[in-house]
Amino acid sequence: MNKNSLISVKNCSIQDIKKTYIPQLDWQMNDGETWLVTGPNGGGKNEFLRALAGELQMKLNSGDGIYENSFGDSVEIVSLEKAARLIEEERELDESEYMDRIDIGRTGRRFICEVLGGPDAKHKNAPLPPVAQRLETLPEVKLCGIEKILDRGLQFMSTGEIRRTLLCRCLLSRKKLLILSDPFSGLDADSRRILLEFFERISEKKSLPYIILAMERYHEIPSSITNVIEFAGGNVRFSGTRSEYEKLLAEREEKDSQSRASRKDAFVTELRDIQEDTAALNGPSSEENDDLIRLNDVNVGWDGNYVLKNLNWTVRKGEHWLIRGPNGSGKTTILELITGDNKQVYCNDVHLFGMKRGSGESIWDIKKQLGIVSYRLHVEYRMVGSTDIEGVIISGFRDTIGIYEAKTDIEIAAARKWLKLAGFEGREKESFSSLSYGEQRAVLIIRAAVKCPKVLILDEPCHGLDDNYRQKILDLLETVAETGTTSLLHVTHDPSEVLECEKHILELHPGCDPMYKIIER
Repeated sequence: MNKNSLISVKNCSIQDIKKTYIPQLDWQMNDGETWLVTGPNGGGKNEFLRALAGELQMKLNSGDGIYENSFGDSVEIVSLEKAARLIEEERELDESEYMDRIDIGRTGRRFICEVLGGPDAKHKNAPLPPVAQRLETLPEVKLCGIEKILDRGLQFMSTGEIRRTLLCRCLLSRKKLLILSDPFSGLDADSRRILLEFFERISEKKSLPYIILAMERYHEIPSSITNVIEFAGGNVRFSGTRSEYEKLLAEREEKDSQSRASRKDAFVTELRDIQEDTAALNGPSSEENDDLIRLNDVNVGWDGNYVLKNLNWTVRKGEHWLIRGPNGSGKTTILELITGDNKQVYCNDVHLFGMKRGSGESIWDIKKQLGIVSYRLHVEYRMVGSTDIEGVIISGFRDTIGIYEAKTDIEIAAARKWLKLAGFEGREKESFSSLSYGEQRAVLIIRAAVKCPKVLILDEPCHGLDDNYRQKILDLLETVAETGTTSLLHVTHDPSEVLECEKHILELHPGCDPMYKIIER
């Protein structure tokens, strides 16, 4: 390794005991360079990052192979994948069923203190170190904007809040190399701005910690990025300077724009054909009710702190809603009141499809009319990750997490048509857990859409999706909306993901009176 080199990889492969993910890799990171790692879902990007962090083996292919990493094991990753694993861990440690109250698990304060000399997750009741009492004063905590949520349980944080808590802990870990994978996903505009400023400031210092940024899409790229490496199909598709990569992207965009319209038309036609072919699996439609969802003076909070206060909101048949607001404003809480994942639904006046929740309705009567894509569902499916992709799709017809009865021939045929549409043809027997985070999300979106539900709940559906999957999913959602049989409830922080059909907006304003506003556009 020369004196300016931080990481050198020559004639190496990336693998674990089961599989080789990247058969041939040559790459070098030098002092003064700031790298972006990108590429399509399942292309090798995540395996490359995991190898740099020591989670996968970087194997020398021959005698002249070289792998030298000046950071050693002083590497930390912040990613959607890591956030999901964290919530899985909290679920496994949850002791609510043995207590006479809800076990909130680790708080943000306790989680952060684990890298400051505090006890680990298995000793969550042990005393915290003295620094715990002054976390709010630390610049890293202020930078990530988590002062007010330090004493909230991790499993009760929004996706954006969890990401910011992970980033704060990462900064306080004093690791030499930070790998930030899709750090802007799920963050509101203010949080993205703060994170972008932090990234620029750290990069300009040219000192510890060093940062590698990983993104599914070439979008909101900090100006301090100097170099790009792109993976596709388990190989390096590009490695060079930022200017060279942007020139390549411009050439690709020009070629792609010429065929995009015809591809979209073909996709939409194919999707409609599949919906018609699989209509029989969705069963007969239930009695119609113009008011699909009605919330009357809804209040949700803990210990006197309200997330939602006096919320009055009605979703009618044929309406498509965009739900927006800053991290922690209650967007996910509203969706969980509808799905029943928030137990405060039973002490509020919430009506679904003409029936008041808690009035004796069957949960299955509710589920069969909902399609759901959410962070919570993603975590639940990761916990039964051995289910094959085909089974995940079929579970959408059955409203289950996993498959517990034999698949029928009709279900298998329908699932394979949907998988072909989504670009998973021939992969139906792969396990859900073997997919990249973005591929998992794409499969769950298809699962939610297969039964043409009355209401399709979309909580940041494009998290972790590359440009190809993202465009397919947005096209699919537009087509679902055009059928007139499904209403969309869509949460996103990305203005480019707002659909033309979403003419109604529920905008949340925490700390204001009232705490929400309804807008028509």
